[in-house]
This record gives sequence, structure tokens and C-alpha cells, in this order.
Amino acid sequence: MSTTIKITLVLNLLHLLFVAALVRSDQNTLPLRSFKISENAKYDCVDIFKQPGLNHPLLQNHTIQIAGVRSRAGPFHGVEAWYDGYALNVGRYQISYSQIFIGSRLNNQNNFIQAGYIINPGFFRTGQLWTYAFWKGKDGKGCYNTAFDGFIQVSRKFPIVQPIDLKPGVPDWSRWSIHQKLVAYSISNGPNEDIGYWSKELFNLIDNGATTVGVGGAVQASGSGESPPMGNGNFPVGGRLDSALVTNIEVLDSNYNNRKMNSFPTEIMVYSPKCYGVRLVR
Repeated sequence: MSTTIKITLVLNLLHLLFVAALVRSDQNTLPLRSFKISENAKYDCVDIFKQPGLNHPLLQNHTIQIAGVRSRAGPFHGVEAWYDGYALNVGRYQISYSQIFIGSRLNNQNNFIQAGYIINPGFFRTGQLWTYAFWKGKDGKGCYNTAFDGFIQVSRKFPIVQPIDLKPGVPDWSRWSIHQKLVAYSISNGPNEDIGYWSKELFNLIDNGATTVGVGGAVQASGSGESPPMGNGNFPVGGRLDSALVTNIEVLDSNYNNRKMNSFPTEIMVYSPKCYGVRLVR
């Protein structure tokens, strides 16, 4: 029996203390690389530790809240799901994410890959919804998108990061998958499109499979402690389409077979139930 997951966004299990590429970087920050998405959209990639927004005092004590589901019954070789991204009212010093992820943790080390949607006005200089991906590998190295070497772009149609034009209340539906360090992305009802991949040499804990997979959402509060909305901002208490929706969640198991996520033991994660929620619909 398949499981549909309705949440006020989708989950991030791991550390979301970094942020992505900038649209027009600070004049005092030298871009590592610049990309032109369209005639009206260009972004610069900068060192994630040197982004000008990180100097703002409101970001010194930011907090992160999570809602979603995960399974720790690995090893896993991938995860995929359909979910929706919405235009949200996210403040300049707030962030709202939705993504799928795979990862492993051993002692104080983490390896993980996550991909999905992000709204980050303080760094993208726009309140638009963007696609993104992030990886963390051996020696603690990792980054967003193509800011540093590591991610190999192969698609000529879809960049790993791009703005999504949305009308309020009308979501962008997409299917995301991470298959053994290969990200495949397709728009709603469209054919799969491999965006690119990370080489196995970058990782030491997930090169033979990850111990955890999941889907979910996370928000980063401003320094004042005020958190932005997840998903479409509604609690999952009404009909199927009243709140954000994650569906057709499948996991690539230890034998590289696709299986429904509810074939494995799953764990619901809600850090702040007064603000966010998760509802499983079978």
C-alpha cells in the first residue's frame, strides 16, 4: 500500500547551516563562477563561508526547525518523490527549504546529498522559489550547487539551480530523485532528465549506500526567532490539496530495487508541532 505524506513542507534531516548561490554577489565578494539562467536572471556563486549575508547580526543565532519523515533501515542507494513548491512570504533573514536526501553519519562525520526547492531572499536577493542541491563529503567538504568543484552538470536543459516563476497559491510540481549520487529531475508529467552527478571519490560514508533517506522540509528562523512558513503555510488537517503534498515516495534498496518508503520502518520528525505538522495518508 502506498503512502502519501502531507506536510507544511518536506524534510531536511541534516545540517542546513549553509546557504546557496547569490543573485548578483556583494561588490566586495569575488564570485567563484557566474551563470546566466535567462535574459533576466543571472547568479554568482561565492564561497559559502564568505557570503555577505552571513555578516548580518541577525544570522548569528539563527534556529532551524524540521518537519518530515525518514527511514534509517539502510543501506539505501537512492530516494525519489513527487512534491510541490509554493511561493511563500519568507523574510530577508529567513529560509524555507523542501528536499529529498540520502546520508550517513559515523562518529562526528556526515556524508549527505539533498536536492529540492529553497526560498532564501537574503542570499538570492529575491523571494522566488529556486531549485538547489547540496552535498557534504569526506573531510567535511561540500557546497551548494556548482559553487565549488564537485558537482558535474550534464543536462543542457535544466541547471542544478534556477528560479521558478510561480503565482501565489499555484504550486510547481516536480519529481526529484537521488540515485547513488546521480540526481535525476523531471518536471510534472515530463520525461526524466538527469541533471548531473557527484563522483564517488567525494564521499567516504555513502559510497556503498546510505544509512538514512528521507523527504521533508526545514525552515531557518531570523535572529528574532520568528520562523517562516513551510510548504504552502497550511497545517495538514484538511483535504489532500489543502497543504503541501509529497507523494510517490520510493527508495532504492540495498539490491537497487525501487520500493515504497513505507516498506521500511519510518520515523516522523516534527521539531515544532505548534508551528508545523506532518500527516501520513495511506
